[in-house]
Amino acid sequence: QVQLVESGGGLVQAGGSLRISCAASGSIFSVNAMGWYRQAPWKQRELVAAISVGGTTNYADSVKGRFTISRDNAKNTVYLQMNSLKPEDTAVYYCTANRNIATLAFGSWGQGTQVTVSS
Repeated sequence: QVQLVESGGGLVQAGGSLRISCAASGSIFSVNAMGWYRQAPWKQRELVAAISVGGTTNYADSVKGRFTISRDNAKNTVYLQMNSLKPEDTAVYYCTANRNIATLAFGSWGQGTQVTVSS
């Protein structure tokens, strides 16, 4: 069992930046990939960004060039740096972890952190 704890969400104005973090604990030997999903009211959940233990990254088209995912393997922590934020980035952001990027949705989930971008 892997436990994930997110932090760093909040309220920011459009054009601003925010960094959210996710710390993993427990059976972390099984975690090779970590990522961030988000879900806004009345919208489907979407994968925002993911990163493998080797550093391979995937991004949703909507955030490419604005968001950067990174991880500190020594701290079992993944970060999402969000720049040039837009009101449409407003959502609850969830951290996920699993053996590989393709199966992140079926792995462990954090409790979520709210990101609100005001116009």
